[in-house]
Amino acid sequence: MNVARGETAMTSATMPAAGAGPSAAALPAPRGPLSETVISALGTRAPGSGALADRVLPGRAAAADPLGEDLQLALHVCYELHYQGFAGVDAAWEWDPDLLRLRAAMERAFLAELRARVPGGDRVGPALEELLVEPAGAKGVSHFLRDEGERWQMREYLVHRSIYHLKEADPHAWLIPRLRGQAKASLVAVEFDEYGGGHGARMHSRLYADLMEEMGLDTGYLRYLDAVPAVTLATVTMMSLFGLHRSLRGAMAGHFAAAEITTAPSARRMAQALERLGVGARGVRFFTEHVEADAVHEQVLRHDVLGDLLRTEPDLAADVVLGVQATTLLERRLGEHLLDRWRAGRSSLLHPLPPG
Repeated sequence: MNVARGETAMTSATMPAAGAGPSAAALPAPRGPLSETVISALGTRAPGSGALADRVLPGRAAAADPLGEDLQLALHVCYELHYQGFAGVDAAWEWDPDLLRLRAAMERAFLAELRARVPGGDRVGPALEELLVEPAGAKGVSHFLRDEGERWQMREYLVHRSIYHLKEADPHAWLIPRLRGQAKASLVAVEFDEYGGGHGARMHSRLYADLMEEMGLDTGYLRYLDAVPAVTLATVTMMSLFGLHRSLRGAMAGHFAAAEITTAPSARRMAQALERLGVGARGVRFFTEHVEADAVHEQVLRHDVLGDLLRTEPDLAADVVLGVQATTLLERRLGEHLLDRWRAGRSSLLHPLPPG
């Protein structure tokens, strides 16, 4: 870098520390040794201080439960540095080499677990077709909430989903620069809708905040991170894992397609559930918007995004299938957790909500 006479080059040591924005969330409470190590370093040490230089840490990450509370929270915290960050945490932690080394070890464990738990294969068409028809007699979370769910259960559901929906579409935006041609153009068209067609009040994340307000919930970004279990965090860390790695662009495209295919029918039931509970149009709008939008989006993603991607890069078919199957796997785990707890009369959260 050329520096004019009389000027001083700014290095990482002289640049002013930049933190997160004024609405950033506080760091969560740790849930084990991995998350304790990461959260303590972010909260008390400076980037580049060597706080995470212990070469034993990646080995500990590899030995941890990939779907457990400790690793999932630690991974989520690492990823959040690429989104809104945390209050009081220097933004330079985002690219700290020691943190990235530890994150990579956690990612390898998580990705290996996902691959081990799904059937795999490279037949994209059949993988997507399985999602297009609901089994007869299906009784998932949206069915339960529509038919018999109580207000406290609906509020818990909204808390679980707030970890993603208050930043809806952001993980998928990482995919845009990894695509070309029609696949890129069509993905941008879908994202444009997700971001409200250029109108801030219509962004899907804003509509979700409106719904939370109608249900008496705090709309602060990651406000409920401490209450949400790993089974929920995994559905969001998966998106960041796929989105932040160009090598996993096929998996991210498959995940996005799977999510859009399954959203419209469940969104219709969720809207009916909210109406049954007496929630007004402002609250219901988040789901009614998805009934219409996602019915179109799934066609665009299947034919224009995946179709064009696989025409130009057919070797990505197995990764697309991974994205579809991993989404189904993690959503099924979350659904089973919610229904098991609710049918037993128990909270599905780590910390039950106050009445509201």
